[in-house]
Amino acid sequence: MRTFLKSHKLDNVCYDIRGPVMDEADRMIAAGEKILKLNIGNPAPFDFDAPDYILRAMTDNLRNAQGYSASKGITEAREAILGYHRKKGLNVESIDDIYTGNGVSELITMVMQGLLDNGDEVLVPAPDYPLWTASVTLAGGTAVHYICDESSEWYPDIEDMKSKITPKTKAIVIINPNNPTGAVYPKEVLEKIAKLAKENELIVFSDEIYDRLLMDGVEHTSIASIDPELFCVTFNGISKSHMSAGFRSGWMVLSGNKSGVKGYIEGLNMLSSMRLCSNVQAQYLIPAALSGSGAPDKELLPGGRIYEQRECIYTLLNEIDGMSAVKPKAAFYIFPRLDAAKFGITSDEQFVLDFLRQKKILLVSGTGFHWEQPDHFRIVYLPTVEELRYAMGEMKDFLSTYRQN
Repeated sequence: MRTFLKSHKLDNVCYDIRGPVMDEADRMIAAGEKILKLNIGNPAPFDFDAPDYILRAMTDNLRNAQGYSASKGITEAREAILGYHRKKGLNVESIDDIYTGNGVSELITMVMQGLLDNGDEVLVPAPDYPLWTASVTLAGGTAVHYICDESSEWYPDIEDMKSKITPKTKAIVIINPNNPTGAVYPKEVLEKIAKLAKENELIVFSDEIYDRLLMDGVEHTSIASIDPELFCVTFNGISKSHMSAGFRSGWMVLSGNKSGVKGYIEGLNMLSSMRLCSNVQAQYLIPAALSGSGAPDKELLPGGRIYEQRECIYTLLNEIDGMSAVKPKAAFYIFPRLDAAKFGITSDEQFVLDFLRQKKILLVSGTGFHWEQPDHFRIVYLPTVEELRYAMGEMKDFLSTYRQN
């Protein structure tokens, strides 16, 4: 596998989900209009603060963070990550298999740059977190989208995944817990994906950054724990679970049998060294973040803010004529379905733009997450229950007269 960087034109990739909707939102804000933003998973604007012990870990280590660290990260952070993932059943040899990053985002780009040649294919879920598709494309590859089935709790369609594997396929991406649907995949689904990956000698990239934001007693299984021989790259971080998005503290873990990917790992090591290291100050947050009891955050339990906001948005969406939604089990996203025929919708982007202009509420269209049909959009339910009730009241009023065509 070639391991150097390549330039590649990003055709039809919507990573930052901008375009006309965001341009219009920016114009409205610049004009002094107040916009209710239900479009981005950033806890800080909604008064979710990082825990005090996270802030102390940062300030207490200011002097220690003045120089570069090892390219993969400080020992204390990688030892904490090693312990965390071993408890989850991952077959990780040592801290040499762990790389810290400025959030998970740069690591996603790194793993694709080290893996792909022009024309190589990677299976990516639809809907997806669009950085995955963008990173595949940037590295010269082709993102082939497999369907996640709304009628089956948004779980991956294994037969569709299987049908899209070709001699050019190099890897499978899974996002579990999922953004944008909030789904959490059961062990039996993960076992089928792991079996498919091994049979076809594919790398599994597993984005698990929401694995500590679980509700309803749901347990998270890491796909890398299914088979100790499966080579898997697992991504995680504290941006969401510890409300620390701006600190940019993430990591990835290599696990399983590495005998067939030695050249690939050499490439990752080179790419890691090229960026010198991740934010050293933010690395000191990781031991503090991973030293907890593992008990659910109170905000995710009945009576807690995230839980009650999830209950509110799910109920209100399903009460609107022409709309339905699957109840998310994790994170803080929901991916509702519109009756496109009822509302004459041929462009979900136009729907979101019309709603923004009329009601001053910002959403993200489903096609921004590589969902092909113009019948979905994503809501971030981080605002308060009162704000969500207001937004869904405005949605009900908007849809009572809306016809796109």
